[in-house]
Amino acid sequence: MKILKFGGTSVGSPERMKKLLDVIRPNLSGSNDEKQIVVLSAVAGTTNSLVEISQAYLNGDKRKAGELTKELHDKYKIFVRELFATEQGLTNGKELIDYHFTLISSFANELFTPIEEKSILAQGELMSTALYHFYLTEIGVRSVLLPALDFMKIDEDNEPVVEYIGEHLTRILNKYPDQALFITQGYICRNSFGEIDNLRRGGSDYTASLIGAAIRAEEVQIWTDISGMHNNDPRIVSGTKPVSVLSFEEAAELAYFGAKILHPQSVLPAQKYRIPVRLLNTMEPDAHGTLIAGESEKGKIKSIAAKDGIIAIKIQSSRMLLAYGFLRRVFEVFERYKTPIDMITTSEVAVSLTIDDTTYLQEIIKELNDFGSVEVDENQTIICVVGDFSFDKHGYSSRVFEALKHIPIRMISFGGSNYNISLLVNTSDKTEALRSLHNRLF
Repeated sequence: MKILKFGGTSVGSPERMKKLLDVIRPNLSGSNDEKQIVVLSAVAGTTNSLVEISQAYLNGDKRKAGELTKELHDKYKIFVRELFATEQGLTNGKELIDYHFTLISSFANELFTPIEEKSILAQGELMSTALYHFYLTEIGVRSVLLPALDFMKIDEDNEPVVEYIGEHLTRILNKYPDQALFITQGYICRNSFGEIDNLRRGGSDYTASLIGAAIRAEEVQIWTDISGMHNNDPRIVSGTKPVSVLSFEEAAELAYFGAKILHPQSVLPAQKYRIPVRLLNTMEPDAHGTLIAGESEKGKIKSIAAKDGIIAIKIQSSRMLLAYGFLRRVFEVFERYKTPIDMITTSEVAVSLTIDDTTYLQEIIKELNDFGSVEVDENQTIICVVGDFSFDKHGYSSRVFEALKHIPIRMISFGGSNYNISLLVNTSDKTEALRSLHNRLF
């Protein structure tokens, strides 16, 4: 069985939704050989609108929430009219969206908390999948709508329970031995209390990877509007090319450090169970894209990614010299405020690190001042160069530093992984850094 995930732009219009069949190509004979689970995101723009509606409710502005709900409902009315061609299809589509928008409007009569907010955010995927299922029914294509809320679950630490997902999903699939095509929602799940929850933004990739891992799928395919993961940011650098093959480790580094095509967490489940992941383009379905698998080509620099919005923090203290436990106490500050650290470098009397979550920045700085002097640099960017940087290779790192010899570098992280060199630069130097690296390395 293959898992195919399509993002919001792939279902962003009735025309695009109709063209998904050209990519899916299900085995309509019902043979078990070509079974596919299709994971859909919400229609492009929907989740952003639902976030705005939720925020209005949280602020107590029911009038604004009502206006935003009506505006989004009107867009879906047009979507339904353009998607369906038969009276029955139109009726099914209209009844579906009316139900969901009535539900969204009903929250004006209730105490609105983050629990209700997550229920609202789930409506986008619930609508897109049902609309697509109704469309397939209208054109005579058999499919089964699988409610993700029946099998997707996270625990009290917000971590997915893969065994639960596999057990419950397999049980549901076994009810339909003659079906080849299944449709389900990305992003949404239930938490340990049974409430509607989600896998955070971009979580449809994560859903596809989790399903693939849970049922040991043959392959997970992530379909977007770009032909695989490129060797640099095509929005900034001209002449970029898709990377043919990446290892799980390389893909994870690129996803975390800025490659937008793939959600950072989505690599992990597939990596654990060694399920191949392909990144493909709905606009060019015959393009090779990028294959993420267990092994990769050795002796090559693969790609460059950049992550903006970085804060650099330097703590300098003579108490650090020859002391044990100093770094542990520093890290405990970030742990208390649930703030992840991206990069870290140390010297005899100083430690520099980076974060991208500024929610508790002032509180963190206040506590760090107890250790020594603290310097904070904002508007920083991490440049991540991914490839084969194993210790027995030589020459690659010098090419990286040669390319950036004219750019001030705030921090360097090298040796923590065999797969990347990370460099911190001013965000104002990012474009020049990416272009210079591209010209030198590729």
